[in-house]
Amino acid sequence: MTSIHPTLNPAGGASASPAGVRPARRSSSRAAGTRRKWYEIIGLTTPAIVVYVMFVLVPMGFAVYYSLFRWRGVGPPTEFVGFNNYKLAFQDPIFLDALRNNAIIVFGSLLIQGPIALGIALLLNRRFRGRTVFRLLVFVPYVLAEVTVGIMWKLILTDGGTVDAMLRSLGLGGLVQAWLADLDVVIWTLLFVLTWKYVGFAIILLLAGLSNVPHELTEAAAIDGASWWQIQRHITLPLLGPTIRIWMFLSMIGSLQVFDVIWVTSVPAVRSLGASATMATYMVDNGFFARLWGYGNAVAVILFVISFVAALLFQRFLLRRDIQGATTGRVN
Repeated sequence: MTSIHPTLNPAGGASASPAGVRPARRSSSRAAGTRRKWYEIIGLTTPAIVVYVMFVLVPMGFAVYYSLFRWRGVGPPTEFVGFNNYKLAFQDPIFLDALRNNAIIVFGSLLIQGPIALGIALLLNRRFRGRTVFRLLVFVPYVLAEVTVGIMWKLILTDGGTVDAMLRSLGLGGLVQAWLADLDVVIWTLLFVLTWKYVGFAIILLLAGLSNVPHELTEAAAIDGASWWQIQRHITLPLLGPTIRIWMFLSMIGSLQVFDVIWVTSVPAVRSLGASATMATYMVDNGFFARLWGYGNAVAVILFVISFVAALLFQRFLLRRDIQGATTGRVN
């Protein structure tokens, strides 16, 4: 029969066994480590949260607040109109034209820039003499400032400008148009300028995705007798899918919020008729220059809601598989 003897302290009294002290120390050290991690998380994220609240959430709150008033920008807003500014926006044919133009730019960018960028990226992914120089030339338009691009193309496309002179020298004078003044042509002209400006970004993004395609797969397919087109169709393009979807998302959001190039290139008189207006230019024209600050804030809220809903829908139906593939579940 085993007997348990208490441990005597120096004073001669019995004390508890030290075996029960170690778990308490471990639990306290774990709790201290957990608290330290939370302190680090709070300390690192608090500055970013403060900046986000001050420069994103607070301005958004003020925009929603001012959109409910008829306000000229002088003094505090006092004439409450509720959602009347939103109703006026959707009743204005110029704003509806701006919505249509944004839709043309969104779908035009996806349907035109995508195939062009993909074809050039596949070409530049192959080795040939002068590839580096060609890559540089393709990417130069994207690094140019939007204001520079707008002024440059406005001079090129003006009446009697470079484009008109080139067409006449080639005997194609019948194709000369009022590129930035014709109400039926101007939006397609601006779409061409936007494509020239931003297709380089899509090419660089796709080249980065192509660099992650394993060479072993393409070499094995070539050894098995697959042609170059079959390799691109069945191997390269499926593996390039996530990169293409990310570019589509960025292109869509950028096309909804496009402002700089349209503002500088387009003619104000034509823009005021809605032929070259976008939601962003309409917001500045009516909110800033017409000093209808409440109405301009309402247009800004509409633009934000459309962009936010489009981003959510795109993430829900197209980016869902990529997001799920990037996350890992907890293994028990």
